[in-house]
Amino acid sequence: MEKFSSQSESPCIGWREWLVLPELGISTIKAKIDTGARSSALHAFDIERFQQGGKTLLRFKVHPLQKDDETFITAEAELVEERQIKDSGGHTELRPVIRTEVSLAQYQWPLELTLTNRSSMGFRMLLGRQAVRQRFVIDPGQSYLLSADKAN
Repeated sequence: MEKFSSQSESPCIGWREWLVLPELGISTIKAKIDTGARSSALHAFDIERFQQGGKTLLRFKVHPLQKDDETFITAEAELVEERQIKDSGGHTELRPVIRTEVSLAQYQWPLELTLTNRSSMGFRMLLGRQAVRQRFVIDPGQSYLLSADKAN
């Protein structure tokens, strides 16, 4: 029988961390790390589709700060696909999917994000298990292990 090792080569993150989405112009956003969710989600509104260079692009707005509905960032990204996503309440929603870079401390990797209105949720962004698997170990009892708590 193989023994479980508590030592891992993967860095440890908390159940919430501060992320950067540089390609979207988002310099800081608090994300909940949710291994119960397969995909990652970003709070987005006023989503517009347009064609450019033979590609379908999305222009959308993001409120990057919790409890702040005044500050927003307008971002653009290519539409990868639309996907049926079941939320925590069991409701299914057709969501646009984009691909962008995400940074957490010194780590940066490509990420697929679904865009949805998360204004009623506690976090503007959800980092799902597909985004963290084989990259990080999650300590559900800790917060901001790789990112400083910005008290927001």
